[in-house]
Amino acid sequence: MADSWVNSAEGIGADLHLELAGSGGRRAALIDALREAVRGGRLAPGTGLPPYRSLAADLGVARNTVGDAYAELVAEGWLTARQGSGTRVAARAEPLDAHARVPVKAPARARGPRHDLRQGTPDASSFPRAAWLASYRRALQQAPNEAFGPGDPAGRIELRRALTEYLARVRGVRTEPGRIVVCSGFAHALRLLFPAVLQGPLAVESYGLGFHRELLAAASVRTVPLSLDEDGARVGELGRERGVLLTPAHQFPTGGPLHPERRAAVIDWARARGGVIVEDDYDGEFRYDRKPVGAVQGLDPERVIHIGSVSKSLSPALRLGWMVLPERYVDAVLAVKGEREAWAGVPDQLALADFIVSGSYDRHVRRMRQRYRRRRDRLVAALAERAPHIEVTGVAAGLHAVLRLPPGTEQSAVKAAVWQGVALDGLGDFRHPEAVTAAPDGLVVGYATPAEHAYAAAVDALCGVLPPV
Repeated sequence: MADSWVNSAEGIGADLHLELAGSGGRRAALIDALREAVRGGRLAPGTGLPPYRSLAADLGVARNTVGDAYAELVAEGWLTARQGSGTRVAARAEPLDAHARVPVKAPARARGPRHDLRQGTPDASSFPRAAWLASYRRALQQAPNEAFGPGDPAGRIELRRALTEYLARVRGVRTEPGRIVVCSGFAHALRLLFPAVLQGPLAVESYGLGFHRELLAAASVRTVPLSLDEDGARVGELGRERGVLLTPAHQFPTGGPLHPERRAAVIDWARARGGVIVEDDYDGEFRYDRKPVGAVQGLDPERVIHIGSVSKSLSPALRLGWMVLPERYVDAVLAVKGEREAWAGVPDQLALADFIVSGSYDRHVRRMRQRYRRRRDRLVAALAERAPHIEVTGVAAGLHAVLRLPPGTEQSAVKAAVWQGVALDGLGDFRHPEAVTAAPDGLVVGYATPAEHAYAAAVDALCGVLPPV
């Protein structure tokens, strides 16, 4: 049986008859009714719809029912929602000819994203080609002949020496070249460590990269989630695990450093339990509001495995990373790498060593830190103006921000982004499946990824897919 209402709420110029039919519930019925009103031409392109509260009151339904219906139709492309102009019928929504019986198809989705706001990658257009080429040329000219023979599984000594000095100066890492093993990045480091060198169970933060959890699961390592708060991982929840994986400089993806008291507490736990801390220092150089937070490894080099790479600072295409190991793990890791491992190429290692020693790496990081800070500020300012109801967090460091959304709106916002050609991630995608804490709705927005000329359009598109008040 159908329920009918006549609505004359402010925002719609004329009375609108909505017929809510079907057994799928009020939300589904309202979506169908509004979609049919647009398809049939009773709601013309550009027509404003009433606010959630008004329509909910007129129809006698919950406010969330109206909000969910609007969000779904925004995601499908029937409606648009912008801060300051409310929810309107999309300009491209075409009414069905009253005499035609051919169903109207939704507009085809564009191939690939028009605006890439995914986390995890730097601006590829900013790669320092000239400076890198200069380092590459110098490295090849100065390299000894033996550099082009069989390699050392630990990596070139030139790079390990350069990293020893750089990490001590910039990240507070205490090590020596003999305790650094060059790898291809964090994922490669996990494959080298588990399960041949380290075993589980392994405590992890309740939010993190699912890809890393999958790698650990493939190595038969059970992961135990630690809940998070404004001070980082709650390391007081650690128990009988054999190790813990942390992002202490800038928790991924929620943001914020691990509190100093918790840094000390996790070191005490590792010493008491004979455990190990795996430190993912994925973007430690990019801190904007104060000096970089030092590495946990500096507190106890024999209890922490410090892992870093140039994937965020230079380019993920270089496939260059490093592990700073406690002495007892060095031989075991080298044994896993083997004598014929597909290592990072020697010319790239030599080039990176020169890039660091010559000061080019420091200059590049400083330049990109300034650029990314400006982008962060532009994003925050745009959201404050156009979506002030959206809280922005995790922006003191790194290459991404977390946008806290009203409850129940994350999935519809992600759908709307896909429809509008905006590539981004929902916060829920990073949640550990066994996490017990409530999952807030949010979006993880990478502000480093677009090229400089494309950034303004990307931010504008992002604001256009956010749920309204």
